[in-house]
Amino acid sequence: MKPRIVIAGVNSGSGKTTITSGLMRLFKNSGIDVQGFKSGPDYIDPSYHTIATGKFSRNLDTWMLGENLVKELLIKNSQNAELSIIEGVMGLFDGRSGNDEFGSTSHLAKITNTPVILVMDTRSIARSAAAIVYGFMNYDPQLNVKGVILNKVASERHLEILKDSIEPLGIEIVGYVMRDEKLKMPERHLGLIPASEMEELDSHLDYIASELSKTINHEKILDIANSAGEYNYPEREIFSIEKKDKYKKDNLKIAYAFDKAFSFYYHDGLDYLRHLGIELVPVSPLTDKNLPDDISGFIIGGGFPELFIEELGRNNSFINSVIEYNRKKLPIFAECGGFMYLNENITDFEKKKIDMLSLIPGTIEMTKKLVAMGYRQGELIKDCILGSKGDIITGHEFHYSKFIPKESETDSFSLKYLEGSRKDGYSSENIFASYLHFHFAANVEASEAFIKSCLSFKHK
Repeated sequence: MKPRIVIAGVNSGSGKTTITSGLMRLFKNSGIDVQGFKSGPDYIDPSYHTIATGKFSRNLDTWMLGENLVKELLIKNSQNAELSIIEGVMGLFDGRSGNDEFGSTSHLAKITNTPVILVMDTRSIARSAAAIVYGFMNYDPQLNVKGVILNKVASERHLEILKDSIEPLGIEIVGYVMRDEKLKMPERHLGLIPASEMEELDSHLDYIASELSKTINHEKILDIANSAGEYNYPEREIFSIEKKDKYKKDNLKIAYAFDKAFSFYYHDGLDYLRHLGIELVPVSPLTDKNLPDDISGFIIGGGFPELFIEELGRNNSFINSVIEYNRKKLPIFAECGGFMYLNENITDFEKKKIDMLSLIPGTIEMTKKLVAMGYRQGELIKDCILGSKGDIITGHEFHYSKFIPKESETDSFSLKYLEGSRKDGYSSENIFASYLHFHFAANVEASEAFIKSCLSFKHK
């Protein structure tokens, strides 16, 4: 097994993204080949990891993927790296619910036998920090919490008090970070700004890495990573030899939107489609003039279309190309940002309304408050390009916008969530769209149905 470490937080906002990204860049700058991972369904934190390491960061979500697939993906993506660093989600024990550990960082760390380093925000706390660390060390005896990083330390005297209280617990303080506003990552309405929008991110990560090198014992972190033990590795289920190039002979090409407006993808999901023999063709709704001529499907992932609605709305050539393909019944799968893009218009935060593609009879309004967040299981309301009526798909929802369908089209929803029976999205003969963020490798049956829909289009 390759060296690996989990960087977990006491709570959300503890600074684990800044410290994790900085450590990734620190190790990379020292000549170590690093692979980044993110616990949970987040898209934005992995974008920082990707810039820090030069490799796409991967999501390891025990609720969405299940234990066996998480292990499979960790092994698959770690094999060409010297060190794997996994950033946690929220607090160490926070997951799907309060009743079990699924979806939590602690669950991921346990099933992969990976040691944990805890990041703790020490603002407005002194000796009480020891009680918190003690609780995290002992709450779950099966968890291997090996070290602590003290973040946002106020002064040398503050640091001394923290060390004096925590060191008797027998846990290693592997470093600390003094309060420094220059280290902070910028934020926006959905959290951190995606790395693709930060032109100066490289230099910013180098600054963070430089500062961390002064106060964090990265050699000790390497020692802890090297102490990671073996774990039960199941047979390859998703990226199996039997499935490899299953559709290669069909020469199937599927376009997917990938630019500043649409960049939210689970990259292992895209890799799963490639593993099956699908050629994925990246396109930009912002700058490309049209969809490629020889595609048989179109995937539009999530992102921030609301921040680029004027540019998207001005690209009439690309819009007309998608509309023309829709007339031919090209299978179109759209999630969250992609779902928004297909509507008649989007009203942004300043109440400016910009026309979009009008392939979905409804409108999108941005909101100041979070509309929905959390893991979801959705039941397909009718037969569609993802499967048959009653089939279940899983994913994650997180958005600051609402869909307002035309009253005459309320029977066109694509799915119904199992919790609460709320309906979402839009479905037609060739379009499936919703707010649900989708992982192709976690929804194998739906992925196969989409591929078969694309094959049917190609054969026509």
